[in-house]
Amino acid sequence: MSDCLFCKIVAKEIPAEIVYETGRTLAFRDVNPQAPTHVLIIPKQHHATAAALADVDDGLADEVLKAAHSVAVLEHVADSGYRVVFNTGLGAGQTVFHVHAHVLGGRDLTWPPG
Repeated sequence: MSDCLFCKIVAKEIPAEIVYETGRTLAFRDVNPQAPTHVLIIPKQHHATAAALADVDDGLADEVLKAAHSVAVLEHVADSGYRVVFNTGLGAGQTVFHVHAHVLGGRDLTWPPG
């Protein structure tokens, strides 16, 4: 989608601090981090929400989750614990409608979240 912020990052039209990449996923640091480690994992192909990604049913959701774990390992938070969050829809706080997983770690994460 030509007006999608994350599609523009995938296309290298907008810079981002990329920390991990596969053939179908891209991971980059959140510009407004909520934890010492806060990385976004996106599929390179545009899907608006986690529900839309799940409907694709071609293994892409699995690749996003595997990329999230790989990022946690690279960021040294896999052993101490990390959180993977998908905000789906306005009511859940989704602000960019290109599905993305937040990988958060590096501090104690309380429950329930805000």
